[in-house]
Amino acid sequence: MRRGLEIAALGPAVGDHARVGAVVLAPDGTVLAEGWHKGAGTPHAEVDAMAKVDPALLRGATAVVTLEPCNHTGRTGPCALALIEAGIGRVVYAIDDPGAHVHGGADRLRAAGVEVVSGVLASEAEAFLERWLLSIRLGRPWVTAKWASSLDGRAAAADGTSQWITGAAARQHVHEQRAAHDAILVGTGTVLADDPSLTARGDAGELLADQPLPVVFGDRPVPDGAALRRHPRGLVTLPGHDLAASLAALRGHGVHSVFVEGGPTLTSALIAAGLVDEYLVYVAPVLLGGPRVAVDDLGVGSMTDRLRLDVTSTTSLGPDLLVRARPHGAAHPGAAAQNDRSTR
Repeated sequence: MRRGLEIAALGPAVGDHARVGAVVLAPDGTVLAEGWHKGAGTPHAEVDAMAKVDPALLRGATAVVTLEPCNHTGRTGPCALALIEAGIGRVVYAIDDPGAHVHGGADRLRAAGVEVVSGVLASEAEAFLERWLLSIRLGRPWVTAKWASSLDGRAAAADGTSQWITGAAARQHVHEQRAAHDAILVGTGTVLADDPSLTARGDAGELLADQPLPVVFGDRPVPDGAALRRHPRGLVTLPGHDLAASLAALRGHGVHSVFVEGGPTLTSALIAAGLVDEYLVYVAPVLLGGPRVAVDDLGVGSMTDRLRLDVTSTTSLGPDLLVRARPHGAAHPGAAAQNDRSTR
């Protein structure tokens, strides 16, 4: 199962799919093949692995999979049926698939006489798939809020200038994080004030292979000549008056994770609504003073109402410091089962 998780990481981190790995074992424990999901519309991990084995060797073999085999027909057929037809004698998996439309593979396997074992390295698999699991269970994408600020919490100087608070290493890290999320989110205020491109770029300014879908929340139109209109992924605009509903609507675009680079108004509203799952704060060793704070009013009237965070890591990026944090005391992001609105 640990090997399955290792090879699952070879699959694309973004896209409308789960990263899944599979290892097929002979009855004596010999590894026959490995497979992983290479993206939406491609064979799932267990099918990918079985395709590499002489069909005669699959009779009575064991398939070890990081996620419960699916039980539905979408862009590919049900993996549970493929395992049964191949003559697999035993299936071992880590965690149940939370999708209401795809769950049931384990029951189908058992009904066909296949031995099924679940829960192996479940906590490791939950941690590995935390973004995807949260999006399926809550019906909205995982939300990462990012901002860069001075040591005294300012996002810009008094005259509004903000380029560049942080150095080159921190800025490049931001571009890598953009590429590691399905979508990048800003408000119309940021679009009108800064005209950002919201692309993920390399050190030389080249476009990275993975580009986030640009999303704008707000009721004001994006100008026809805005840089976002030329984004290689197109553009999605959604109302800004109901953040939860607009985030949920992104699931229809295949978005499981969102990187928020809006100004303090949008970021603060998401925080106040309890819709942020992780914080990436880039802190520069400079002092700016003035009114241009990184985060606006959060509805905190006194210290008893403060929103506490748990710092998960700190990383030096040149002269700057990246602080990763999550809401204090939050359960594992994939642990709270809710209604599913997607498919594997």
